[in-house]
Amino acid sequence: MSYCFSKIVDCSFDEAIALATEKLSAEGFGVLTTIDVSATLKTKLDVDMPRYTILGACNPGYAHKALMAEDKIGTMLPCNVIVQEGSNGVEVSTVDPLASMQAIKNPDLGEIAKEVQAKLKKVIESL
Repeated sequence: MSYCFSKIVDCSFDEAIALATEKLSAEGFGVLTTIDVSATLKTKLDVDMPRYTILGACNPGYAHKALMAEDKIGTMLPCNVIVQEGSNGVEVSTVDPLASMQAIKNPDLGEIAKEVQAKLKKVIESL
């Protein structure tokens, strides 16, 4: 099982972040955090790497359901979406919540993860 869904997009890096944020919003997700990994690594380690940003996306309704089903699930939230520059262009990827939560033996959580998975797949497909 793959742990993410990805798509190369035909736009600039900054446009990809804006587009991903817009598509996430259309599926009920807000971006809680934005981590510029490449800038952080340059500052902390003085290393250069292609642009790489992590968007911490959260759908409040599903987050609440997940927390009610499994109180430690916050260790796996929010859903990470990455935008990265690569040799093939700009790629947007999102975590597959089913893959990340398969170790947790909770059928209620599994159903929630399936619903979130469908929404995140739709985000990637719509880019």
